[in-house]
Amino acid sequence: MPDIIQLLPDSIANQIAAGEVVQRPASAVKELMENALDAKATIIKLFVKEAGKTLIQVIDNGSGMSDTDARMSLERHATSKIRTADDLFRLRTMGFRGEALASIAAVSQFEMKTRQAQSDLGTHILVAASEVKSQTPVACDKGTSVIVKNLFYNIPARRNFLKSNPVEMRHIIDEFQRLALAHPDIAFSLQHDDELIYEVSPSKLSQRVVALFGKSFQEQLAPCQEETTLVKITGYIGRPESARKTRGEQFIFVNHRYIRNNYLNHAVTNAFEGLLPEGNFPFYVLFIEIDPKHIDVNVHPTKTEIKFDDERAVYGVVWAAVKQALGAHNLAPAIDFKSDINLVGKLNQRLNKDQYIDEQFSTSLHRSNLQNWDKLFETPPSESKLFQKSDTEGTVLRFESALNSSEATDKNDVDLGIFQFQNRYIVRATKSGLMIIDQQAAHERVLFEKYLSRMKGTPGNSQQSLFPQTVSLSASDFALVMEVQHEIMSLGFRFEIFGKNTLLVNGIPAGVVASEKELFEGFLEQFKKNQSELQLPLRDNLALALARRASVKSGQKLIEEEVKSIVEGLFSCSKPNFSPDGRPTFFTFETSKIESYFTR
Repeated sequence: MPDIIQLLPDSIANQIAAGEVVQRPASAVKELMENALDAKATIIKLFVKEAGKTLIQVIDNGSGMSDTDARMSLERHATSKIRTADDLFRLRTMGFRGEALASIAAVSQFEMKTRQAQSDLGTHILVAASEVKSQTPVACDKGTSVIVKNLFYNIPARRNFLKSNPVEMRHIIDEFQRLALAHPDIAFSLQHDDELIYEVSPSKLSQRVVALFGKSFQEQLAPCQEETTLVKITGYIGRPESARKTRGEQFIFVNHRYIRNNYLNHAVTNAFEGLLPEGNFPFYVLFIEIDPKHIDVNVHPTKTEIKFDDERAVYGVVWAAVKQALGAHNLAPAIDFKSDINLVGKLNQRLNKDQYIDEQFSTSLHRSNLQNWDKLFETPPSESKLFQKSDTEGTVLRFESALNSSEATDKNDVDLGIFQFQNRYIVRATKSGLMIIDQQAAHERVLFEKYLSRMKGTPGNSQQSLFPQTVSLSASDFALVMEVQHEIMSLGFRFEIFGKNTLLVNGIPAGVVASEKELFEGFLEQFKKNQSELQLPLRDNLALALARRASVKSGQKLIEEEVKSIVEGLFSCSKPNFSPDGRPTFFTFETSKIESYFTR
């Protein structure tokens, strides 16, 4: 029987390695920029076209390579950082495996120009699908320029799995932001399809945060610092009131390498306990300095996951650092020390106010009870619908609009059969008992189906603004809006591009009472939150995001017409029993259950 095991050709082995290292254009961007950082560059320029699908170029002014090193850099596992296994536990560079350039060159048309400062000429190398086409001397600037064209051109199946340009561009921006944050002393720029997205100069970390995420971050940053014999923590946290519905701007760096670590993320959010509204997430950018011998970065091909030899100790220091920063800068919103230092006086005022409210409520409740008792005896108990049993036990309950009910001919009878309770629920009398409706969940269901039908059929009407408002977005959020622009317009929003990463909102969906800016920003945040937590089709996600923002809220006082509109709208829905995210919209308290409390 012939032997069947054989070594893979280098070209195929490189393609397999590329599947781990280069998953999308953003992966190539990360590897190339990290190489520039390892080369001690002080200026790094990134150019991309079609979200990196047709072109990625990284230019740096780093140390460059000799002609021999340039050729060797394209071989698998060729690295200048590792000599022995022990070196893996002394790493302070970004790359070390020697897989990046070989993997990228295996799935693209690759070009590199590089020159060292002491050399008159540099080296120009052309590679296609791991095959070196040429290597020639060239006159070029000091440093290295790498061009990656037509990524995955020789692997059509992989290329077909790439997302739309806006989605891929968002991933590129994410990688760019992480590296630019980790190295505020280095100048970075990003240009996409001839449009300059970012250009940041060397600066302090706080200035770099503002340059990347906008001027709104100027007033919300608080320094965070802690040092022990094991670890040193530095960075910034955001004020609790500036927290958002999504986890977007949360960064942890270990020895200037961005990492994903849910355990340490929990340490930060746990330190904010009691200061954030439910479902909100704080901004933070934290740097952890630790001896490399206490960590292992060689656990994932993209090097974004690491292991600590004492993760509990690091957790404790991170938690303490954030907690101390919150206390030192008076970021807890519960008490405003600047407005009134007489806390006893404020508490007494509050107690007097609460006592007055209690008295008013008691008087109102007493008066209301008298009226209700009078009404109760207007109709004999035997004739009241509340105490009538259903004709047939086990009959399937049918929900009908009050307008279509044959029993709702008397207007006074309809008014008595439906009311709001505690500004949270709608109570409606039915043949089988009392129906208790969650007003927010019910309204979300009504609006969700309404908005979903708009995107599938005729676009919704828009109410135009007399004074359009501008909305400034981050580069990634702007790319997201451009990706789903048509669907957002079909909901009833009207906007136009008004400068770099800025929109002019001049219309919102008809029937929604809200500030254009507040509604649009809240809608976008809700959409991103849904993306991270729910697996929904795009249109469903957009409809749910707007329904959440436009619906009445629990605790909101409703007028009689609003109460009736929600009930009638709910039972006109195709799925009235549950809200879009699966919460029950109503519960029926059966008459037999009510009677059981009064039988002897």
